[in-house]
Amino acid sequence: MSAAVTRLLYLHGFRSSPQSAKARLTAAWVAQHFPLVEWWCPQLPPSPRDAMALVLDRVSAWPAATSGVIGSSLGGFYATAVAERLGWRAALLNPAVDPARDLAKYIGETTAWHSQERFFFRPEFIAELRAIAPETLTRMARYHAVIAQGDEVLSWVEMTGRYVGCDLALIEGGDHAISDYARYLPGVMAFFGLTR
Repeated sequence: MSAAVTRLLYLHGFRSSPQSAKARLTAAWVAQHFPLVEWWCPQLPPSPRDAMALVLDRVSAWPAATSGVIGSSLGGFYATAVAERLGWRAALLNPAVDPARDLAKYIGETTAWHSQERFFFRPEFIAELRAIAPETLTRMARYHAVIAQGDEVLSWVEMTGRYVGCDLALIEGGDHAISDYARYLPGVMAFFGLTR
């Protein structure tokens, strides 16, 4: 069994923020039950290249054996890239499989979910997403995925196909936001060795 994580990174999805329901619920759970775990949930810039640079710079000294990453939607795509580059364990919440394809329709000005802030999703961001995507996934045991069959944004079939062989919590029904995330949070934390 792997050692429990002592550092935990949370990566939010497209147009989301550290104020998302899942990010706040996870942060509160960690603070309550494992207050010594270092928690970091950054506001990611719109540029995928800048987002990855921000993350990789900040966690460069985190040891792989005791570091973990949780990623939701686009954050799940980023979390997969982090896991493959750094050898971390990763928990993925309805992870985006091909955001370069899916986000092309959002090129232009758009808004964030949790504020009135507007930002531009630029055409060059599509190439940046392609550059980040791991060609293949290694060591599927490093992944835990929570995937909702009722996801109205992403294909659960595509998600489960991408993460074949990983530890999987498949939700019958559900939605993209995983509105009943509190039910699955203990399993996510147990995957990182954090059990109450």
